[in-house]
Amino acid sequence: MSSNRICFLSILAALVAMPGAAAPLASCGPEKLGTSREIAVDGGEGLALGLQSYPRTLALADHEVVLTFDDGPVPPTTPLVLSALKEQCVRATFFIIGNNASADPALVKREMEEGHSVGYHSNSHPARTLRLMSVDAAKADIEAGIAAVDKAAYGDASGKPRTPFFRFPGFADSPALLDYLRGRGMTVFGSDLWASDWRTMTPQAELDLVMGRLEQAGKGIILFHDSKASTAKMLPDFLRALKAKGFKVVHMVAGAGPTPVEKAGPDWKSTTEPIIAKTLGGKGPASEHGDGGPEAR
Repeated sequence: MSSNRICFLSILAALVAMPGAAAPLASCGPEKLGTSREIAVDGGEGLALGLQSYPRTLALADHEVVLTFDDGPVPPTTPLVLSALKEQCVRATFFIIGNNASADPALVKREMEEGHSVGYHSNSHPARTLRLMSVDAAKADIEAGIAAVDKAAYGDASGKPRTPFFRFPGFADSPALLDYLRGRGMTVFGSDLWASDWRTMTPQAELDLVMGRLEQAGKGIILFHDSKASTAKMLPDFLRALKAKGFKVVHMVAGAGPTPVEKAGPDWKSTTEPIIAKTLGGKGPASEHGDGGPEAR
């Protein structure tokens, strides 16, 4: 082996070992969208991210997006979503409901095996939202969800979350639950824009809606639901549209900090809290950040 090649391999190994460094990403050809880089998120920093609910988000460059999916795994839609992502060599993050993980652990394992990140989305996705439950009941639902997902993904639940990613169902957080999750070493994710795929619409209407929002925002964490048929049918066209419009996919993974964060501007306001406050009839306290979201999600 030449000295130049040895030097290159040594530098590559050192870069991968650096805290927060991105792991090498496989390429499947320039005609595919691919995953451009990884961004390491440190759960120990106790962050809450996503401009629709919080006054900060991941620091992304213009035309960079993070793809996230909630409420799975659900056959037959989740397998369609996974196949679309695999076809374009794209990695995403799945926020999983514990009951669904227990019902279909093979799909959770598939998500892991195909390189996606797996986070938590409560155990039951309660209709009343975690915010309107007692703190003890909400904590129990969160912990049951963590255990169910970890058992499905890794074969055991050790008590400590294996991935420090959590998203509140309906974005309905509370100060007490945010503090609790910080104490558990979790990063709480909202989103920067969503596909509104809880509404009934055609795949083409959903594609037009999310691409319009994305082109206006320029970048961000996008929320989809892998439980929705319209999203599963729309996704191949969406990924091709990202490629055509020059967008890059960033995959978030657990890692050492500091997490790259971008703060909101001085005029920031939560877009989710007014919706959830109206939906829940003003019940339940909002957090000190004005956090929350649409219960209909």
